[in-house]
Parts: sequence; structure tokens; C-alpha cells
Amino acid sequence: MTTSVRAGLAAIFLFAVPALAQNYPEKPVRMIVPFPAGGPADLVARLLSAKLPETWGQPLVIENRSGAGGNIGAAAVARAAPDGYTLLLTTSGLMSNPSLYKDTGFDPVRDFAPVTLVGNSATIVVRHPSLTGVDSMRDIERLARTSKVDFATPGIGLAGHLAGELFKTLAKVDMQAVPYAGAAPAMAAVLAGQVKLGFMAAPPTLPQVRAGKLVAIAVTSPKRLAVLPDVPTVAESGYPGFQVDNMYGVLAPRGTPPEAVRKLHGDIVRVVREPEATKALEAASIDIVANTPEEFAAYIVSETAKWAQVVKASGAKVE
Repeated sequence: MTTSVRAGLAAIFLFAVPALAQNYPEKPVRMIVPFPAGGPADLVARLLSAKLPETWGQPLVIENRSGAGGNIGAAAVARAAPDGYTLLLTTSGLMSNPSLYKDTGFDPVRDFAPVTLVGNSATIVVRHPSLTGVDSMRDIERLARTSKVDFATPGIGLAGHLAGELFKTLAKVDMQAVPYAGAAPAMAAVLAGQVKLGFMAAPPTLPQVRAGKLVAIAVTSPKRLAVLPDVPTVAESGYPGFQVDNMYGVLAPRGTPPEAVRKLHGDIVRVVREPEATKALEAASIDIVANTPEEFAAYIVSETAKWAQVVKASGAKVE
């Protein structure tokens, strides 16, 4: 290959990179949400699907592909073509499921190109009003030492499940997680009193607490929620260091061109920081993070290691 040919190829490559970023996307983009419609992850995805097409001139198509605690949808994205046209909007189960399941179909660290962690929300520990005498985390601990205690969660490996398992480990008690196929059916079960205790994501839980249909006991965030100022954190309830986040993050398949990842990152961050989107997320008690792909990648590594330790200590497994 002559020097002039090599120079020509180099020039083509250099011009092609910004050209791809400028023209992307040139067709509809699919975003897989590995949970049923109606939950907080779906809420974040629908917000993006309403706003990003205004910038792109192309639709963002949301596909709810639930099952196996989010593994089915996540594995589908891990196997998808790394061209920027298949994305994943998922939660903290991405990092915990590899420790819970024998085979998830993906590796959270190696199989994805992180785009951004859109935001975090707390898990709220709630009870049905008929479960009297249980108004604190210490009350739950005492109850679990003398009675069988079940707690509802939106799914195996999701933040509510992890919060319950972490509490079991710290309090040294036995409690049984009752996982449902998403936030909506889990909420319905607690509202009906079928399971009288729940570790539930804040967005769908807040309206039920405000309406008096559920009683909030504690929140898993490091500080109290502005919308529930009288509800203590689990940490200040006698379990120092307790923190569990509901993460809502966007990822692409590993190998997605860096310029496409940068374009996605810039557009998503700009959208979620627009006043209308910020207001909608804050109303759902989702704190905007909007970090860089590199920061999100480091977060995935640290959280995967953290939950591997918690799962091992709790003995939680999915056959």
C-alpha cells in the first residue's frame, strides 16, 4: 500500500467519524425495557421516547420484553448488532442478577457499552394498613424473629428484592421474598393485603402512600425523600450504611461505535435536563444523575461486586 493510499484511507476514517455522529440515527431506534409497562423503568423510557425524536427526526420505539428479572431483555440487547439502533433501559438487576441466576445470558461488565445512568430513586418499605404494630425497621426485625415474614418485590434481583436481602443480612433475620413480574402486580398484591409488607420502588408507591392506602416505614436512600420528610431512612433506623438505589440506565451492545455512544449520551443528558423532563422525573422521586459513559461503566463494576457479596451473604439464589 503506497503512502498516498494510506493517507487517503486515514482521511476517509477521520471524516467518517464525525459524519456518523452527525447523521445518526438515520432510522428508528429500538429501546428494550426488560420489564412490563407501567413500572418506573418504563416511565423513564417513555419520557425519552417522547423527547428524543424531536432531536433525531426518528422515532424511539419502546419494546417491553419482560421475564427472568430483566434477564431476557438484557440478554437480547447484549446479542444485538452493535450499530446504535438497539438500546437497553434497565435497572439495578443488571448488576445483581449474575450472582442470583445460574445463567443470565450476559455479563454486565463485558457485554455492554454504557451510555448514561439517567437517575436513581429510592425503594420505600411499606406495609398494608392491616399490619398493625409494625411502624419501624426494628419492628420488622422483631416480627421476623418470632413469625414468618414475607415481603413483596417487583421482581428477583431488582432493587426492592436486593434491599430486602441486604436488610436480612444486616438484621440477621430470615424473611421470604415474594417476587412479582413487575411493579404493577407487586403493588396490586400489597394493596390487596395478599402480602402485607413490600419493598417497592418510589415512583409507583408514592401515590398509594399519599392516598393512605399504604403506610411508609422507611426509605433506602442515604437521605430522606423531600416528598416524604417524616419517613426515616433505613440507615437512621438503626442500620448504618444501608443504601440501595433503584438505578435507571441506558446501555448499548458492546462494540457500538464510540461516536454513536457519545451522540446518545449528549442527547439523553440534554433531554432529561430540560425543565419539563426534570419536573416529571422529580415528581416520580427520581434524582437525575446523567453521568458520563466512563462514570457509568465504573458504577456497574462497583455495584456488580457489591451485590455479589450481599447475595452470597444472604444465600439468595434463583434456580
